[in-house]
Amino acid sequence: MDKRRILIVDANEELRTLLAQVLAELGHEVVAMGSRDEALERDDLEEFDLIISDLTDDTESGVQIVSELKRKSLLVPVVVSSAEAQTHGVIKAFKMGASNFLRRPYDKEELQAIVDKTLSYKLRFVEDVKVLPFVHEKIEFELPSELSLMNGVLHYLHERVIQLGVINPERSNLFIALDEAFVNAVKHGNKFDHQKLVRITADLSASEARFTIEDEGEGFQVNDIPDPLDPTNLFKTSGRGVLLIYNIMDEVVYNERGNRLTMIKRPDNTFDRQLIEKLTPPEEAAPTAGKNGHGEH
Repeated sequence: MDKRRILIVDANEELRTLLAQVLAELGHEVVAMGSRDEALERDDLEEFDLIISDLTDDTESGVQIVSELKRKSLLVPVVVSSAEAQTHGVIKAFKMGASNFLRRPYDKEELQAIVDKTLSYKLRFVEDVKVLPFVHEKIEFELPSELSLMNGVLHYLHERVIQLGVINPERSNLFIALDEAFVNAVKHGNKFDHQKLVRITADLSASEARFTIEDEGEGFQVNDIPDPLDPTNLFKTSGRGVLLIYNIMDEVVYNERGNRLTMIKRPDNTFDRQLIEKLTPPEEAAPTAGKNGHGEH
């Protein structure tokens, strides 16, 4: 790993000094500060390759660095450091776009591994992501109703969505939604009839992943099952797969017959997503929308 510029923001002077010393020994240029407010006032934040910020006892303060970088559209990965008791702060930081976290007290080997991983990923991703806003990929499958084939399709599509930066594979449950949709088409739609086909279409881009799954069954009325948006229905046998799909995907639409399902997943707000959006021409930017209704009109 080449020498990189790292900013440490930690209110604890002893830990801040220790962290700076270790990173300097690893060959990096380190700037260490105790005041989060002063750090955020710097006009050279984007010149850093990495920022390591502590989580204070105040969760809101602990994610201030991540929040402010997001507000300023500064694409600098942030690693938060935390004690075991600050789990909620770590989760909030991840949701806001933190790249990783360090456990306190620090372990030198873990520190080096996380810093190297975060920096190398940033350098690789910045180069690869330049082309992503211009990629539009359409994939079509027409398969007999065999679950073994569906599993292969599922893994293939999941990898393609990861490559386009739509999801973070470590935190996404898209795999579950696709699996539920495929199984429903084979089991409930075509009733395992190998003579009937399942047609799967995936329209993929950095802005969204749109999946259409159509079977040759009789269909069903989605309004006849328990409300898929009511979490209390999760433990009911009927409609459980549909409930999972509705709560994982950003849009879910069934056709009138009920044998064609369209699902849309849009990117999470992560460092990757911020970088893609910054490189995306304005007319290509991803739209924002909530969940859709049960059926087409």
